[in-house]
Amino acid sequence: MNQMPLYLACATLLCACSQEAQNPETPSKAELPPVAINAEVEISRAKSAIGIFAAALQTELKKAMQEGGPTRAISVCNTEAIPITQSVASEQGLELSRVSLRNRNPANAPNDWQKPVLESFERRKAAGEDPAALSWFEVAEVNGQHQFRFMKAIPTAPLCLQCHGSAIAPEISARLDELYPQDKATGFEAGDIRGAFVVIQ
Repeated sequence: MNQMPLYLACATLLCACSQEAQNPETPSKAELPPVAINAEVEISRAKSAIGIFAAALQTELKKAMQEGGPTRAISVCNTEAIPITQSVASEQGLELSRVSLRNRNPANAPNDWQKPVLESFERRKAAGEDPAALSWFEVAEVNGQHQFRFMKAIPTAPLCLQCHGSAIAPEISARLDELYPQDKATGFEAGDIRGAFVVIQ
């Protein structure tokens, strides 16, 4: 399994500002046709979309960091992450988002099926698994069709602690308070799970 560098994963979570995932309704199995989803192919598509999104957002954040440091990067993430997410999702023909148990943006709160996955990632990490290798998928029944769901954990790298750690600079804290008054995404340590990418196909 190819893993993104930790700094790249962190950059995508510098500020959580992606779309809120849908809350599906599950019909009875009798309504569904036979499963026609190739999990290996869909996992590959999901990982590819995550990589494209992460690279695109990293480019914008790197430019912002060079222009004005972390406070500028926070502002860019606030305005650019959603358009980048939507663009990649549209190009790849899938749904793409990020969620966290301790979200920065309320739109990144996990729904009823995402929360247990995030909790399972925490248990797996506590049992000794590498956070960078944690992933999950399922084929769910939604509105009379099969839906492929994929989630990949995002570890906290040291660089993330500038905006997500316990000792945040006053100017960064002030900017976060301004843009994200309901922020829950501080107090992390390196190696903690910041959240997860979500891909729905």
